[in-house]
Amino acid sequence: MKEPHSGTTGRRPSIRNVLQPLAERPLAELFEPLLAGARFRLERIVSTGQATPPGEWYDQPTPEWVLLLSGAARLQFEGEPVEFELRPGDALVIPARCRHRVEWTPLDEETVWLALQFEAEESAACEEQ
Repeated sequence: MKEPHSGTTGRRPSIRNVLQPLAERPLAELFEPLLAGARFRLERIVSTGQATPPGEWYDQPTPEWVLLLSGAARLQFEGEPVEFELRPGDALVIPARCRHRVEWTPLDEETVWLALQFEAEESAACEEQ
């Protein structure tokens, strides 16, 4: 019996569970590349109680789409008076150069994120307040 065409050239697709718990608890956040192309990068991030160090901010040159798959997190955006609380299923687009930080992730469970950094046709800038 002939196998269905996989859409790949000479390689078979493989299934990977991005929610598979880590074998060992890391000391630092785990950043794991999943896919990359000329204009995008997709990575899995696993947090186990980590937060951005005090006084530091992420300030990325491209927009980033973030999806929280499991766990919980609180994000702070520069100039915003309140933190954004994320639960499983929550997604947001962080515009390029929008300074932000992770304020909290729980110590007692893995927080798993998918983060897609991409070059947008037109990128909305982070609004000044």
